[in-house]
Amino acid sequence: MSRISSLLFCALLVASVFSLSLAQTSAPATTQADKVQAEKWREDLRYMAEEMPKYHKTLFHTITREQFESAIKKLDERIPSLARHQIIVEMARIVAMVGDGHTNIAPTRDPKIGFRTYPIKLYFFKDGLYVRAATREHADLVGARVDKIGKLSVEQAYKAVREIIGRDNEMDVKYFAANLLVMSEVLHALGLIDDMENARFIVERRGEQSIVDLKPFGPADLIPPDTDTTWMPTAGWIDARGSSQAPVLGYPNAQSTPLWLKDPLNKFWFEYLADSKTIYVQFNQVGNKEDETVEAFAKRLFAFVGANPVDRFVLDLRLNRGGNGEFNRPLLLGIIRSKIDQKGKLFTIVGRSTWSAAQFLTNELEKYTNTIFVGEPTGGKVNSYGDSRKITLPNSGITVRVSTLWWQEDERDTRQWTAPQIAADLTFEDYRDNNDPALRAILNYVPKKPLADLLKEAALSNDFKLAAERYREWKADPVNEYVNAEPLMTRLGYELMAMKRFDQAIGIFKLNVDAFPQSANVYDSLGEAYMTSGNRELAILNYEKALGLNPNMRSATEALRKLRGK
Repeated sequence: MSRISSLLFCALLVASVFSLSLAQTSAPATTQADKVQAEKWREDLRYMAEEMPKYHKTLFHTITREQFESAIKKLDERIPSLARHQIIVEMARIVAMVGDGHTNIAPTRDPKIGFRTYPIKLYFFKDGLYVRAATREHADLVGARVDKIGKLSVEQAYKAVREIIGRDNEMDVKYFAANLLVMSEVLHALGLIDDMENARFIVERRGEQSIVDLKPFGPADLIPPDTDTTWMPTAGWIDARGSSQAPVLGYPNAQSTPLWLKDPLNKFWFEYLADSKTIYVQFNQVGNKEDETVEAFAKRLFAFVGANPVDRFVLDLRLNRGGNGEFNRPLLLGIIRSKIDQKGKLFTIVGRSTWSAAQFLTNELEKYTNTIFVGEPTGGKVNSYGDSRKITLPNSGITVRVSTLWWQEDERDTRQWTAPQIAADLTFEDYRDNNDPALRAILNYVPKKPLADLLKEAALSNDFKLAAERYREWKADPVNEYVNAEPLMTRLGYELMAMKRFDQAIGIFKLNVDAFPQSANVYDSLGEAYMTSGNRELAILNYEKALGLNPNMRSATEALRKLRGK
């Protein structure tokens, strides 16, 4: 499909959704359900409760069956006293209790829900929640920082809306929360406002706070499942980026649109930045186009890489919310086989929208290539539930999604996300001025000695004061914000043990304990180092501390049994 055809198709789709949503929200139900309506909602609730365990791979992986059934029972009793939107939000709360991103009720995706939006768009930037765009009538709000939504502070509002979001991790929540916190029915159902027709926001503009009362503008925009399109401009709205004429880093025309926002509807494309000899590849959805497969694109891309001078290869997955993971293979193999699979040449940009099949690609890149991750943590977990099945509720027609498969890379990997080695969060000023901190970090990248090497040098010199100082300096560097140093120091400690340098290993493990005192693993490792070096008393002490933090830690339990002769 050509770009013009794609845009026309999307415009028609949005128009049709707008009409459907408008029909359902022109007269929002704010009164309690009558007896007939209440019974229909109860039927839907019972149906949801019966169907979810049938299809979810492991519905009770986070909550117990008793907790689930108790929540169903409580809502069933409350239904006669609730309005339609309150019932939907409470059902979404129950589904979100399951604890994975593919299991949800999504007002951002289901036209049958039909919630409305206020005339602003929000985003959680690094420096706060800002009004990113607004209707012309409210153009003066663009760029304002939001301090309060209804009765609650932004922090409190975030915690409240978090509970109705099916989520893999906190980045996943950030992605959806900004969209839900401008929906009138959501704010009212969560108790943030008393009147959906008049929501109060407290914002800060140019250092001064002001009160703004907003009325619903129309149906909330629906977000497609596999690409983050929330950044696309809306006709008739004013966007913060329109207020800046700052040059765009890495883009030769340097007028308005940075590369990462240049063509989000295009599933995959690339551009060569000749000045820096950089290939920039945006992969926005894991799937074929109508006129080109991922395999054909990969062949074309890597033929270009082979025929041109390339100092950097940048793969941008920021807007990629998934698709069919089987289509990742050609791109992954192309990277592995090419000349750019080298540390310092290959970079992958990830963020809160990197999810589902895009997370699978992230996992594979981490495992099989030398890429350096840049940006913010992914919205998906390394091991995760997925492949959702739709359950359509018989009376309301609302869709409940449940995960049907468990995707596992390594059962020992409990990370909540894939963290970037180079943090490059987007501030509001970056967005307004068309700056891309992730691409800027890549183009300015200068290799640094890894933390493990710095600590190893100090440890082998028996200078643990220097080791602690080097760790503090590393920790204070903003680019390391999301890097977890605990496993790095753990591996170094065991490396030193393998070299029979037990005193040095103990020094590194003690540094790890100081840095991560709430981790059972660090005490377990220190206990093992003491046990191996023959210090029985300190080994027992640290194993006991490990069990104090994690009573189910098998390695510590077995070690203590041996040390105590039982």
